[in-house]
Amino acid sequence: MDVSGKTRVCGVIGNPIEHTLSPIMHNTAFNALKLDYTFLAFKVKPAELENAVNGMRALNIRGLNVTMPHKSKVLNFLDRTDLSAQIVNSVNTILNKESKLFGFNTDGVGALKALRENGVELKGRKVLLLGAGGAARAIAYAMAKESDELAVLNRTVKQAQALAKLLEKTANKKIAAGSLSPKEIQQNLQDSDILINATSIGMKPKAEESLVAPKLLRPDLAVMDIVYNPIETKLAKDAKAAGAKVVSGVEMLIYQGAASFEIWTGKSAPVEVMRQATLSHLQKV
Repeated sequence: MDVSGKTRVCGVIGNPIEHTLSPIMHNTAFNALKLDYTFLAFKVKPAELENAVNGMRALNIRGLNVTMPHKSKVLNFLDRTDLSAQIVNSVNTILNKESKLFGFNTDGVGALKALRENGVELKGRKVLLLGAGGAARAIAYAMAKESDELAVLNRTVKQAQALAKLLEKTANKKIAAGSLSPKEIQQNLQDSDILINATSIGMKPKAEESLVAPKLLRPDLAVMDIVYNPIETKLAKDAKAAGAKVVSGVEMLIYQGAASFEIWTGKSAPVEVMRQATLSHLQKV
């Protein structure tokens, strides 16, 4: 695609940022729909976050994805945020509309869509969520609204408890919280229908690690690991071996990206094109 003075610019900010798949995913989608957009990755150190957001206004950048470690602090520099971003105190998508910056969080939407598009429904189910960080908080918000029960386990228990207390107010249901100890994982998994790993455990270079003992996994369980590099984590391999329904982290990556794409362009995202481009790159690396 030719870049001109009319080309709209989108991007992703984070630190580190070299690993991001967003430029591949979004530029392929822009090309597929013949949209005059381009997508770039920007390394932004924490001390430069406010300058970067001001630069978004000054340079008329249309949209940004926000990744670690900026998802919470970026809220301080936006004009408005949607309800989910406010509740979980985390933004992963910014829209620049006439120099007004609007913050969204598409992580929860992406996780929900990934599950449903792969045949996993939330109604009447109990979800066990491992982790309470930026993406985990957004996923927890979506799961609390849609599932019947939710348990959140985190290495820092106070963080899980604070999240559970917050979600109880918004979802009007009891949310359990606890630690990531093997004992608590086992206890909570016994009556759970869906397991979601929203920690970094299993990510390269520690791809052979998992928080869940293989013996705890069973055929009637649905398992989603939001880690997507490697494509198939140890948890995913163990779950598949146990006969469980497995949803790849690539699926959440694609659907949260598709939601961002639609916010920026107003067009339906070419999901299958985005999936193939992302998978192709991951298989190469």
